[in-house]
Amino acid sequence: MSFGTLVSVAQLQAQLGNPDWCVIDVRHQLADVAYGERAYAEAHIPGAHFLHCDRDLSGPTTGGNGRHPLPDPQLLADRLGSIGVGRQTQVVVYDDAQGMIAGRLWWLLRWLGHDAVAVLDGGWQDWLAAGAAVDAVPPVAKPREFTPVTRNFAVDAQFVRRMLDSPSMRLVDGRASDRFRGENETIDPVGGHIPGAVNRFFRDNLAADGHFKPAGELAAEWQSILGGLAPEQLVHYCGSGVSACHNLLAMEIAGLSGARLYGGSWSEWCADPARPVAR
Repeated sequence: MSFGTLVSVAQLQAQLGNPDWCVIDVRHQLADVAYGERAYAEAHIPGAHFLHCDRDLSGPTTGGNGRHPLPDPQLLADRLGSIGVGRQTQVVVYDDAQGMIAGRLWWLLRWLGHDAVAVLDGGWQDWLAAGAAVDAVPPVAKPREFTPVTRNFAVDAQFVRRMLDSPSMRLVDGRASDRFRGENETIDPVGGHIPGAVNRFFRDNLAADGHFKPAGELAAEWQSILGGLAPEQLVHYCGSGVSACHNLLAMEIAGLSGARLYGGSWSEWCADPARPVAR
């Protein structure tokens, strides 16, 4: 049995030490990019490896390709293989940001053709609240071969621009509503959103306790956003292509597979003044 969306603390506890499972810590803060490594060094789930959002889960920035461009598939595959991810490995990813960063690696692995990847529901906070074991010692890596089979899960800025006026594409912006409206923008140099986009803040996928809402509830909410369109007609974006993956995970939980990611997202879109902006 493999897990493709979520695992609970109890489910992960039962598999600690299983050589066919790989746990990955991706804790990260945009305003303090060294935070995750410090937190990991202090305490982490036993056996967990650490990957960095900027260095491992993103490619080099150029000033025009967004804050977290998609990484080179082979480089990411090599990095995953170096910590023990093979084709048959069950991967579990966690953070302490309500799944925002973990969702990025969940999506990246699926992009590379690996379906046995799940996010720890409730994250690091739930692990601690359960009194589960923690460790401060990095595990010894046992490298495996990981060959990427990249899927057509992403679109680029040219695709979005070409399809802006097409009824066959619906853009979903995963940022908070004030940033979507162009208010209180403190991260990117331009405020606003891509014309025609609808707003679905990624945290709306969560219940009050920080866990993902039940599949049926998510399905009803996302069906209202689809408005009769097929999931394949949705393109998700956010500030830099990270939190949008949380919306893609929520749709997968809801049984609505097939939506794609605009990886460059708003930070890439607004870097070109020739691209239209809505507020």
